[in-house]
Amino acid sequence: MPRCLASAVAVFGIMKAGAAYVSIDPHTPIDSLWRLIDDCGIRHLITHDQHSEKLGLLLAGAHELSLLVGSSVEFDGSTRVRPWETLDQFPAGHAPDVPSGEKDLAYIMYTSGSTGRPKGIMHTYSSGLSYARLSVRTYDVKPEDRIGNYSPLHFDMSTFGYFAGPRAGATSGLIPEAYTKLPASLSQLMESEHLTIWYSVPAALIHLLVRGALEKRDLSSLRWVMFGGEPFSPKHLRALMKQWPHAIFSNVYGPTEVHQCTYYHVPAAESGIEDDFEDEKPIPIGKVWEDTEGLVVDDLDQPVPRGEAGELLIHSATMMQGYWARPDLNANAFCHPEVSGSSEKGFYQTGDLVRTQEDGNYLFLGRKDRQIKTRGHRVELDEVEAALAADPNVMEAAAFPVRDNQGSRLIEAAAILVPGSEALPEDLMEHLSRHLAPYALPVQIAILDKLPRTATGKVDRSRLQRLAEQKPELSSSRFIEDKIYG
Repeated sequence: MPRCLASAVAVFGIMKAGAAYVSIDPHTPIDSLWRLIDDCGIRHLITHDQHSEKLGLLLAGAHELSLLVGSSVEFDGSTRVRPWETLDQFPAGHAPDVPSGEKDLAYIMYTSGSTGRPKGIMHTYSSGLSYARLSVRTYDVKPEDRIGNYSPLHFDMSTFGYFAGPRAGATSGLIPEAYTKLPASLSQLMESEHLTIWYSVPAALIHLLVRGALEKRDLSSLRWVMFGGEPFSPKHLRALMKQWPHAIFSNVYGPTEVHQCTYYHVPAAESGIEDDFEDEKPIPIGKVWEDTEGLVVDDLDQPVPRGEAGELLIHSATMMQGYWARPDLNANAFCHPEVSGSSEKGFYQTGDLVRTQEDGNYLFLGRKDRQIKTRGHRVELDEVEAALAADPNVMEAAAFPVRDNQGSRLIEAAAILVPGSEALPEDLMEHLSRHLAPYALPVQIAILDKLPRTATGKVDRSRLQRLAEQKPELSSSRFIEDKIYG
């Protein structure tokens, strides 16, 4: 479903009935939708009549699938299709007498951008409620708050607005999808709705900063800005903090498998963070929150000394039950380090590399699978990306590996320039040469109007990689743009 009141009604109705909801991107192609339906045995689909063409195809092949849709949809009198108005005939004065245990399945979220068989992340009533409780306490959510719920339902960030907001008695404002593509209109909506809490991926905030006409808006009601999902370039964060000096800014970290597990309240510029911003140092992801334990370990699951890089392991009350019908993945997702006393599932292996700083905060270094060997050296692609994003001419950047004709891997990059910039790829390369070792420099930089994104708004680096590898001799950005945007 799109971002709308009916989606919230559906979520709470499903859970009150003792069932589990599966959040699906409304733009999912029909073949991918079939895979999701088959993978977890979806029996009922609650949707919107704007998808009527796709729904007809589903009904034709899924004989056990029933639908609840808008009243304008007709499928030859099919008894499997119920209009939304059907709900009016049921009493709403009391909750259904359906007991639900803490370990019962509450919802499944599928990872986006994956290939092959989809991977469903199972959360229970216990993990979801723990996340809501911890969010309310950590970010001091109050009944008078008005939350901007920017993320679509199939993105785990949405659970903050859907669950933490109601938990505190606050108001959750579901941002219509059209506004996410119009930054100036979005900032106007934020002003008119007097939003007090915001939570989104950094890309949304960057577009608000650059194209949102923030100088024309009174957003003094905004008291807390949360961001996560990807690193936020320090230069953009610094600029945004100057726009909203009255707000607290928090870097939120956590894979979908654990909802959230760490947070970092970014100090205000006058307290010294300005110097860190000038050096373009990455923003820490902070420390673990309540009911959570974190370990940083090496490849043998042994703790590493403070200051050394290692994989972050998490044990948390907000942790998933496991992957739906994937015992093979579950066997590798959790581990039981000897230094830990945690029982049952043990620790979730995030696959993220971090380093513990002297103050105890974790510094995110990148994914384990984002480290490549090129030209005989190990290179962190996230480091290349951060260096490119630090260029004053660059609004967003992405770095990705490509194979050459000799079977080795090289680095390429793509960038969006800030409005008005006329920088050329060679100008960006000159900037990188001052910040990276020669072996870490991209062989090419494509300048694009926009970057491809996953359904959750993150940069789709895998797609950039696949397109670039189709034509290794790529000498301009036109090939990638034509492939992505037709």
